[in-house]
Amino acid sequence: MKQNVQNFVDSFMENLIAKNPGEKEFHQAVHEVLVAVAPYVLEHPELVDLKILERMCEPERIIIFRVPWVDDKGQVQVNRGFRVQMNSAIGPYKGGLRFHPSVNLGVLKFLAFEQVLKNSLTTLPMGGGKGGSDFDPKGKSDNEVMRFCQSFMTELHRHIGPDTDVPAGDIGVGGREIGYLFGQYRRLSNEFTGTLTGKALAWGGSRLRPEATGYGLCYFAQSMLGTRGKSFQGQTVVISGSGNVAQYACEKATQLGGKVVTLSDSNGYVYDPDGIDAGKLAYVMDLKNVRRGRIKEYITKYPSAQYFEGKKPWEVKCDIALPCATQNELDGEAAALLLKNGCYCVAEGANMPSTPEAIHAFQKAKILYSPGKASNAGGVATSGLEMTQNSMRRKWHATKVDDNLHLIMDDIHKACLQYGTQPDGYIDYVKGATLAGFIKVAGAMVDQGLI
Repeated sequence: MKQNVQNFVDSFMENLIAKNPGEKEFHQAVHEVLVAVAPYVLEHPELVDLKILERMCEPERIIIFRVPWVDDKGQVQVNRGFRVQMNSAIGPYKGGLRFHPSVNLGVLKFLAFEQVLKNSLTTLPMGGGKGGSDFDPKGKSDNEVMRFCQSFMTELHRHIGPDTDVPAGDIGVGGREIGYLFGQYRRLSNEFTGTLTGKALAWGGSRLRPEATGYGLCYFAQSMLGTRGKSFQGQTVVISGSGNVAQYACEKATQLGGKVVTLSDSNGYVYDPDGIDAGKLAYVMDLKNVRRGRIKEYITKYPSAQYFEGKKPWEVKCDIALPCATQNELDGEAAALLLKNGCYCVAEGANMPSTPEAIHAFQKAKILYSPGKASNAGGVATSGLEMTQNSMRRKWHATKVDDNLHLIMDDIHKACLQYGTQPDGYIDYVKGATLAGFIKVAGAMVDQGLI
């Protein structure tokens, strides 16, 4: 059986790579899923006959379009826009928009593929998609961002809708961008519907949506820690990133009793041995969300901290690591350093931040490790709750949203235990999350016929 599984995986990946050349992030994401689900698929030959895996790896639709806009100097600029509508077997496409120079089709296919399984895990009726542009909002004026967003939505609006595809924010797309995008969608469609999530509270947004991914990450990590009789209380926590996910992971980890000692951005990281408490975090939120500055400015405000240019925070001694920046930020060398320094729990807040070598190291050492499709699902889960509120024309109290978020993350953790607990008692969260998400989507695809 083991050899049959390996042959199946190798043959599948060979065909996938030949069909999707150069898309290394997509190849990586599919391989991780394939290793986890191949034994199950081979035990259910109808899934092989119906080519469920092949169909899941092929987007239902890809939209690629040009985005022309005019900068503040009156110069015409042209970017490329994308929307990958991956799978709608269990609900309308749902997934973020990313504005960043690194955006390309391979990255978005990987994100959309991951989103399908992540959304399935939430228990909410949402399919998976992802989109964005190689536009970089960093350094652009509000007017430039607005003109770009309006041009982007002018094309995208015809492909989305509350029962078709509901985009949200991602890297480079925060409250400002969602506002401009929604305004243009409303203007063109002549309707006010919950077609985008992450909206401002005053016009259709959900309470706790900005906090949801970071909070959900910590709720999931708390459940993981509980399997070993531990919690955040008194633990040293290292976080990468300083955007939305990292900020609220820092806030919730601190509330749960942990001491967060690092935050980072693409230029380097800050280490504050005294801990980044609520007051210091408020400064970071103003720095990143309002002034859009760099994390190195933290040490000007708090000179007892240190800044490490061009480095990542994995060299800092910690008990718990929460990678919340971007894909493949934590490699095998960094994993070895974390393990050497006593880290026993890694929960992903970003999408696929750990390389295969890092994941292998964590699992070999049998520490607590969860993939992003499980531990960072709180954001899309609360987006789903925002969709529900929009459909009902209601706005829930923050306590109700938080209770629902906590319940969803607990349900995801239980699913991971059900499908990922090994004979020796070790919990393989990668296998558990992947298999739980896959079985639901595969079943829906079988039920709905060859489409």
